[in-house]
Amino acid sequence: MRILFVHPNYSAGAADIAGNWSPAWVAYIAGYLKSGGYQDYQFIDGLVDQLDDDQMRAAIRAAQPDIIATTSMTPMIYAAQRVLQIAKEEHPSAITVLGGIHGTFMYNQVLGEAPWIDAIVRGEGEAVTLNLVRCIDEGRWPTERESVRGIAFLDDNGAVVATEAEPSISDVDKIWPDWGILEWKKYIYIPLGVPVATPNMARGCPFTCSFCSQWKFWRDYRVRDPKRMVDEIEELVKVHGVGFFILADEEPQINKKMFVDFCQELIDRDLGIHWGINTRVTDVMRDEDLLPFYRKAGLVHVSLGTEAAAQLNLDRFVKETTIEQNKRAVQLLQQNGIVTEAQFIVGLENETRETLEETYQYVMDWGADMANWSMYTPWPFSDMFAEMGDKVEVFDYSKYNFVSPIMKPDKIDRAELLDGVMANYRRFYMKRMLFQYPWVKDPFRRRYLIGCIKAFFKSAMERRFYQLGQQNYWGPLFKKLIKFDYDKSKSKIVEPDHNAWKKAPPAKRPGAAPAGTPAPTISGAMPKACGGGNQQLEDISDLPPGTAKCQPGGCGGTGPRPEAQGSIQVGMPMPPPSSKPERMAEEA
Repeated sequence: MRILFVHPNYSAGAADIAGNWSPAWVAYIAGYLKSGGYQDYQFIDGLVDQLDDDQMRAAIRAAQPDIIATTSMTPMIYAAQRVLQIAKEEHPSAITVLGGIHGTFMYNQVLGEAPWIDAIVRGEGEAVTLNLVRCIDEGRWPTERESVRGIAFLDDNGAVVATEAEPSISDVDKIWPDWGILEWKKYIYIPLGVPVATPNMARGCPFTCSFCSQWKFWRDYRVRDPKRMVDEIEELVKVHGVGFFILADEEPQINKKMFVDFCQELIDRDLGIHWGINTRVTDVMRDEDLLPFYRKAGLVHVSLGTEAAAQLNLDRFVKETTIEQNKRAVQLLQQNGIVTEAQFIVGLENETRETLEETYQYVMDWGADMANWSMYTPWPFSDMFAEMGDKVEVFDYSKYNFVSPIMKPDKIDRAELLDGVMANYRRFYMKRMLFQYPWVKDPFRRRYLIGCIKAFFKSAMERRFYQLGQQNYWGPLFKKLIKFDYDKSKSKIVEPDHNAWKKAPPAKRPGAAPAGTPAPTISGAMPKACGGGNQQLEDISDLPPGTAKCQPGGCGGTGPRPEAQGSIQVGMPMPPPSSKPERMAEEA
């Protein structure tokens, strides 16, 4: 049973700024198949190798696979569908498989557009993929395909069939990735010039943010044993030469006890590796006394979900944080030698040149080492999508990439919005390059920051950054030349039935409460949103799988916030903090 994994050739214009990221989805899926007795697999990375259709066709033809599997987040869905179309043309008898966040929820639309896809793997992919491969290998496909849980397919009459969900893997320590499937010389972190990995320590989230899909995709929150996690890091370092990693976890500090144990294990083994995370402002402030300890463990880069500079927008996002808290978190990290990056969400309907200017002025006042501005992107499988209504007027998924303006502000056009964002980038990084980075006293921190700015300018000069080449942006004098090239033939998005996949808590179910009803409280306090709040899961490792000590609400509480984090799938966040604002992972 020969299995071919393929990563589609799609770049969003931000993920590859700081290098080529190792696609963890294939390592985790391959490793689980290997433990189940299937080792005849190989991998084609169409993105890193920049394969066009003809080259992809030749590579698939040469592999002679029995199964071809790929993955897709929303912006890469068309590229993934094309990969499997080519695969079916080259090997009509082979089984084509799609995994990932987009297919999990939008399988009806995907199968309608791409009937050449034989199966869509929904949700956490390891167990589903192994069961699917066994079904095919044992000759039970397609007659017994309905017995495979967690997939969707077209039956013989062309009707869409979705089987019941596969239970999540309760013991995630049993999942051991096969990192050897990757050619590590291809995956270099430009700022440090070393191979980069994107492992994950926790899966899922105990909270239910309206803007996010992580809690829906994973369904249960599970954390790996810190020692087992560092075993994986040690293999990455000693076997594959990895010198930098990003934890794929959405909020790695949410379980303080496990995060501290993880850091202690890294210190004890003295692997000499540096790493980064995305985290919350309030977690930084909560762990003020532990920041030197985190830095000793190798943590050198933290990307903060500051999201907005204006208090009005922070309140709208239910961040439960303040401008002063954002500033304090940045200062605390810098005092401990940790590179800080502030993230901003722009492009909502109330955006103006003045609000864009506010974000620039605040981030300069905070003194953050790095900053990024990402366009608000309304995921069709998030609760918040329904709230946007007719304001969503772009249905071309390839533009759901955090750099193309999906929403149209009321008072400025999309070209003005893009120009305002580029003005912020130009001013911020020119000043940092000239007046800050070269003069940083700490040698490692100085080298790291200069490496980041080199990566940034390399991407900008090649016009890959923010897809400037595709959008034909040449500067403020040429705004009329900007081309967003939205495919207007795409039909209006039909929102999926979220509760058909994961039963939401009562506060998240349609019709659960009248409009305007205050969000539920936890222990008498208003729940906080992702990036704010005081709920922590320090002792969750002592609880049964899937149990949390605090009632699920938002990410730290309840309430909408723009999709800064992206779709969560198996394996990796596409961006490390220095390259991209949204935090993503992938699943095959």
